[in-house]
This record gives sequence, C-alpha cells and structure tokens, in this order.
Amino acid sequence: MKPAQLRRIGGAVAVALTAGLFAAPAAVADGTGLRVTGTTASPQPRDLSAGTTGDACDQTTAPGWIGLTSGGPTLRADVASDTYGGLSASFAVRDLTTGTAAFDGTGQADGGIATTTVPGLADGHAYAWNARALQDGATSASSPDCHFKLDLSRPQATVSSTDFPPSGSGQTSTKYAGQTGTFVVGGTDLAPAGGEASGIACFLYAFDVYRLGGDCDADSVKPGPDGTATIRTKVRQWGTNTLWVVAVDNAGNQSYKVGYTFYAPSNPSPPSSPGDVDGDGVVDILLPDAQGNLQYISASANDTTPNWSVRALAAPNAQRSWTPLQVAHRGWDSSAHAPMDDLFIHEPGSGWLSMYQNSDYGALEGYTIGANRPEECEDATGAVVPCPADFAGNWSKADQLLAFGPLGDGPEPSLLTLEGGDLWLHTGDLAYSFDLRSRRLTTGGGWTGYDLVAPGRDAAGNLALWARERATGALHAYAIPRQTGGGFDFSALADPSAGVVATGFTVDAYPVLGSSGDGDGDAVPDLWAVTADRHLLTYRGLADPKDLGVLR
Repeated sequence: MKPAQLRRIGGAVAVALTAGLFAAPAAVADGTGLRVTGTTASPQPRDLSAGTTGDACDQTTAPGWIGLTSGGPTLRADVASDTYGGLSASFAVRDLTTGTAAFDGTGQADGGIATTTVPGLADGHAYAWNARALQDGATSASSPDCHFKLDLSRPQATVSSTDFPPSGSGQTSTKYAGQTGTFVVGGTDLAPAGGEASGIACFLYAFDVYRLGGDCDADSVKPGPDGTATIRTKVRQWGTNTLWVVAVDNAGNQSYKVGYTFYAPSNPSPPSSPGDVDGDGVVDILLPDAQGNLQYISASANDTTPNWSVRALAAPNAQRSWTPLQVAHRGWDSSAHAPMDDLFIHEPGSGWLSMYQNSDYGALEGYTIGANRPEECEDATGAVVPCPADFAGNWSKADQLLAFGPLGDGPEPSLLTLEGGDLWLHTGDLAYSFDLRSRRLTTGGGWTGYDLVAPGRDAAGNLALWARERATGALHAYAIPRQTGGGFDFSALADPSAGVVATGFTVDAYPVLGSSGDGDGDAVPDLWAVTADRHLLTYRGLADPKDLGVLR
C-alpha cells in the first residue's frame, strides 16, 4: 500500500474515534486489492436521549436517527486500491421497514472518498446500506451493512402554568415578578403511517428567544414517562413576559417555537437585603466560571450550583468575558426598581466604569450607564474642595473597586477605590446620573499590597473594611462605626498594619477573597474565599469555613 493511502486510512480511523464512533469496519477486498476502508452517513445517525451517535455497522448496535435534511442523507465510502486509476463507489440502500430496495447509485471518488445523496426516503422507516469500491470495471466486496432510521417530522410543544396563567385567560397569577414559577411543557412526536417516530428527547426554554440553543443543552429539560416536563425558572421582568419553548426529538428535529405569554405582577412586599442581586432576599456571590460567564451563587447555598449565569458575550468589554472584570454590588436606586443590587463594572487599567441598573432580577439584559469621573472632591466635613492635581480624570488608576455599602438611611450605594496606594470614597447619585463627589480617606500610599474586602453593615448599622496583606496572608479588620447624628468614623483606616484578626490567608492558598454581606442570616457579615483549586468556601463571619465544592 502506498504511503498516501496509509495516511488516508489512518485519518479516517482517527476521525471516527475522535467523534466517538464505532471503529471503522475492516477493509474488504477482491484479489486486486480494491477495497472499502470505511463508511459513514451524514448527518451522523444519533439518539439524543441516549446520548449516542454512530453508523451501527454491525448487527448488534441499535441504529440512530437521521432528521430533516436538505435533499436527503449523504453516504460516504472511503475506497482504496493498490493500483492507480479512477476510483468510485456504488451504494445500495434497503428499506428494512418494507423489505424492499430503496436506492442504488454511484459516486466518483475524490482523494479516495466517494459520496452520494439519497433522496426520497420514507419518514419513519429503518434502512440498511453498504458500499462497494469500483475501478476499471472491477468491483470490490461489499462493506458491512450500516444502519439508520429516518425521522422527517417536526415535533410539537405545549406550555401551561398555574403560577403564571396565560394572558387573556382571566386567571390571576399566584406568583410575583422575581419569584420562581412552575411551567409544565408537553410535546408530541407523531409517527407517520406505517412508520416510527424517534420520540421527544428534551424541551429547550428561554425568556429571550435568541438564547434558545440547539439539541439538548444546559437550558433544557427531559420529559418524564407521561411525556411532560416541569420547568422551574425565575421570572425576571415585571409585567408581560413570554417564555419560549422548543421540543427536540431524538433525531434532532426541533418544533416551531412556542411563545407562552403571561403577566407577572410586581411584589408589593419584596425582600430586601443589600448584597442580593437576583431579588430573592439572600445575598449573592458573583464569580466568573471557567468559560467567562458570570454566575450568581447564593451565599447560603450548600454547593456551587449557580442561581443564574450571565453569558460571557454579555460582558461589556472587548474580550466578551467576565473573567477580567471587577464586579461590585451592594445597594440600589430605591426610586428605580425593586430592592436588589445595582452592579458596578470595571476592568483594571481601563478608564471606564459602568453601572447596570438592575431592574430585571440580575438577568443583565438591558444597558449599562457610563460613569464620568468626579469633577469635585470633598473633605471630612462634606465641604466641597478642589481635587488634588494628581486626581485622575478617569478610572484607570482604580486598582481595586468595591461597593462599600449605603452611607445614608436609604439603600443607595457608595464606592471605595484603591488608587496609588490610598483609599478614596465616592458618593452621590450612583444609580442614575453618576453625579459623584470623591473623598480621600488615607494619605501616604500605605495600602499598596493589600487586597480589600467590603463586608457591608452589621446589625447596628456600622461599616467595616477587611484587608488581606498579600505578603503575609494576615487578615485585618478595620471598624468604621456610625457616628451620632450621621456619618462614619474612618480613622481606623490610617494604619493598614493594625487590626490583625486572622492569619493563613495566603495568596497561594486563597487567590480570591470577598464578602457579599450576611450570608447566613445571623446579622453578621461573612467572608467567602476561592482556593487555588477553585473550591468556594463560605464562612460564619471569619471562621468555620464550609466547602461548597468546585466552581464551574
């Protein structure tokens, strides 16, 4: 056999194994060395429920399904010969449902690969096919039979819900926007006369029709024995909503999109907890997953399953990934939406700072507002003073950015930044027009080398700042008590080396530290940490770590 033919055969086997197929059938030949070395069908026969694909080129493997195609399935034969000359292949297809011949045809070989498209096959029938190599009037032995079944009909889908009845039904919703509703989806995959249907494999669903994926991806549910499935999902918009559902059969055929429209009333008594992004009243930990999606994990959770994930493509940066971004949250604009945190988004080194006004329970499907750098500063008394000459005109010097917590009686947030080794507090209208004023809290640049954590208020309304000394792993806590008559005492921030409360939080062991506030409901802010092997730990205050498992 010539080296070129060896490479071709090796390539065919490698493709089969990589795709998870059964090994290619053994070469068959007549006395001249003319042979078929591999056979495959396209699209690849599959069964989505079983999670299998393959050509079933034996007598024991259950054949997979081929769905709707343009013109019919394409059959491929890899052919080879010990002599040069024009190679082609003949293909024979038998209808196993009727026991009759269905197709005979030939395909010219290009680079040892011959193909033919088979039109006119019957919906719901099972087929067997084989190929023979042809050269100069010679014909090889037949390849082993391969098998597939055909499903050329789209399934159908239905949706119903008692939590959120359909618009126009006259029924009243029993749930509010921001709460999780139950939707029952059903489907049919009708068998054609004299044939078989592949059956429903799953239902895809999304409130944004453009988020509907293909096949049975993460946003899908599988039917039970009665053919229905239950979708439990949070309704993230007040007012009229549409849940889109698609049924997918085992051949990969998708139903037409079904839109289930309903009205979600606003909650007259919504839960309120600074640090909560998705509106369930429990503070959330926001961390990127391995694919750059932004995941929300409840601070009271027992594992790392996210409540919600925002797609990487929705990130407001050139990389379309949340991984390099700082995302800070604690507080919201009380005049704009229900009580749940607005999000502040910054990429270190970038001059821009964006805010997302969170009116969709953390879905982040709207637009961000850009923040201009403050043009005025203030002193400790609140008096307006000129900003120092080295005060940056944009946010590029903000090495770290935290949502510090509400400073007044309302939930409106404030920001803390680390710039040039000093701490700056930014307050004002952070939720709409970004009319900010900035106050310098420290001088001398002593905060270089510290990772900052903002735990928010305690039960008495006092604030604090935590900081990890990167060189030693020591964890410091600085009390920022609320003063009589309003305001806070920031004097403890003058000495970053003071207030050691724990040791061992080294950068190598815990690359990321943070706090979303009170995660366990005891009115004391809690720490969380990500270990070097991406385990998420939550703490009771600063002690008793609980391992929630590996992050996605």
